[in-house]
Amino acid sequence: MNNNDTQPQSAALLVHTCDRYRFLYPGFSYFFNKNWDFKANCKYYFATEKVNFTLPHFQNIHSGKGEWSDRLRYLLQEVITEKYVLYFQEDMWLQKPVSSSFINELITLARQFEWKHVKLGSADIYKTHPTHYYIDGFNVTVLDNAASDYLMSHQVTLWDREFLIQQLHKGEHPWRNERRGTKRLKKLDPEIFHIDYFAENGQVPINNNLSEAVRSEYHTVSANSMLQANVLPYIKQMQSGNAEEKDYAAQLTAHYENKLTHDGLPKPHKQDIFKKIKNLFKS
Repeated sequence: MNNNDTQPQSAALLVHTCDRYRFLYPGFSYFFNKNWDFKANCKYYFATEKVNFTLPHFQNIHSGKGEWSDRLRYLLQEVITEKYVLYFQEDMWLQKPVSSSFINELITLARQFEWKHVKLGSADIYKTHPTHYYIDGFNVTVLDNAASDYLMSHQVTLWDREFLIQQLHKGEHPWRNERRGTKRLKKLDPEIFHIDYFAENGQVPINNNLSEAVRSEYHTVSANSMLQANVLPYIKQMQSGNAEEKDYAAQLTAHYENKLTHDGLPKPHKQDIFKKIKNLFKS
C-alpha cells in the first residue's frame, strides 16, 4: 500500500490508451486540464504502451504491447496500487467542469461502504433503483442487473481495483471484454451503482436527482480509429487558442474531413464476402 492509499479520499485516475491513438493525446490533455478540478484527491496516471507523453499533473506509465485486457491487467497489478481507480480513455474529451467536491465525496462513500463498481455516465440501457444517498444532488442508485445491458463497459467508471482485475480475462479485446464481461457479471450479479454525473455524448439523466445537481459532460470523439462529428465543437474551441492550439485544430480538421485514421492513413476499404472468397482462391 502506498502513501496515497492511506488517505481517506485518494484514488487513481487512469487514462488507458494505445499508442496508435497518440494523435488524440494533446486534445485529451487540453480539455482535461481546462475542465478538471485538481483539488480532487487522485493520483493521475496516463498509460501508454511504449510511447512517452508528458502532460501536466499526470505520471506517464507504460503497459507494454499486448491485447487490451492484458495491458490493463498489467497496469492494475504491477503499477497502480490505489484501492480505487477512476477509469478514462484518451478519446473521452471533457466539455464541462468537473467538481472536486463530487469526486472526493464519491471516493469517500465508496471506501466507507466498500462499493466495487460505480458507473458515472447515463444511458437508457441501464435500469436503476434509488437509494437514500445523494452526492451534490445526484441520487446514488443501484442497477437492476437483469434488466440492464452492458454491465461491463469502458465508460467513465469508479472501480475497486481488485474487482476490476477480476473482470479482465486473458486475451480479450475491448469489444469482447464488454460482451463476455457483461455475461460474467450477469451471472455473478454483484451490486453495481449508478450516478448521472457525466453526460456522455449528451445523454439525459436516468435517475431522480435534486435540482442543485450540476452535471459534467464529455464526448467520445473517436470511433473505428477515426474522428467523429463529436470532435467539431472541440476543434472550434481550439481554433481561437494560441498558435500551437490552432495548428492542432487544423490537424484535427484535416483528419476529420479526409476520413483519416488516427495514425494518418486512409480509411481501410472493406471487402465483401464474395471478394474475400475470390481472393482466397487466387492465393
